[in-house]
Parts: sequence; structure tokens; C-alpha cells
Amino acid sequence: MWERLSTAALGCAAAAALVSCSPGDSTVSKTPLPETPAVTAPETPTAAAEPPPPGTPPPPDPCAVNLAAPAIAQAVSELPSDPRSQQGWNPEPVAGNYNECAPLSAVIVKANTNAPNPNTRAVMFHLGKFIPTGVPDTYGFNGIDAAQSTGDTIALTFAGGFGLQSVVKFHWNGNGVELIGNTG
Repeated sequence: MWERLSTAALGCAAAAALVSCSPGDSTVSKTPLPETPAVTAPETPTAAAEPPPPGTPPPPDPCAVNLAAPAIAQAVSELPSDPRSQQGWNPEPVAGNYNECAPLSAVIVKANTNAPNPNTRAVMFHLGKFIPTGVPDTYGFNGIDAAQSTGDTIALTFAGGFGLQSVVKFHWNGNGVELIGNTG
């Protein structure tokens, strides 16, 4: 009888094993089938990136030297005539460092005449505003020595005959312009 019972138990165990391995009701996770890799299009070389369209240029720096500033032409129009030729002054600077942020800046203008050697003079500005009075005589200067000039001091040059050059410095003292040095 034990033999029959063990054969029946063995048969039940085999049947249970078959049922538990059947694909329908297994609780064991299944290994997924390998997936076919997705086919991607090969990368096409892109053309060189186009430069951005030209935009509006940045506004000019108000603290940069600007010899085309309207304040220069306005100041020159207010000057008395050249004492030698009795002519007005040409508003186009021969030289200068006009800067509306500097305590002292200047431009050199020449008399509006056809003379071979027209008179020249310096026109001075404080923070971009013309200084009409209280400035020492500035006739005869024909350049600015940038190496000796600072924000509040202008070194005007006069090139005389025989290659000699003189430098005269003017300084903004907080209230006006004063002559501070003469070299050369």
C-alpha cells in the first residue's frame, strides 16, 4: 500500500511541477526577449553655424574721446573771432581729447582762413561743458601730449621752428582752469 501511495504522491508532485512551470500562471518573472536595436539615421555633418544677424551696435561710450561731439561745434561757434585774421574758427578739431566724463579736456581748432599758417587755439571743457571764461590764454597750441595729460590736467604742445617743442600744462582745480607748468 505504501507503494501505491508513493506512486500517487510522485504523480501529484510531477503534475504540480508541470502546472507551476506553465506559461499561464507563473509568478516567477520571465527573462525578456532581446530587443531589436532601433535604427537611427546617421548624423549628417551640419553646415558651419551661421553668424548671428547683425544687430544694432552698442551705444558709443560717453567717456571715450569723441572729436565729433556736437558740444565741440557749439563751443567753437561761441568763440570770438581770431584776432589776427578776424575770421571765425573751424569747428573740426586739429587735435584733442574731448571727453564728457573728464574733469578737463580740450580740442585744438584753427582759424577758418586760407592762410598758410592759420592761428590755432585750445578750447577747454569741464565734464563735456565748454569753459567760456576764466581760462588762461590758449592761442598758438597745435597738439596735446597724451602721455603728460590726465583726467584733470591737459598738456598742450607748441611745435616751434627748428624742431623745438614746448609743453604747457593746464589743470582743473575744482573751480576753474589754472596754468601749472611750462616745459620745453
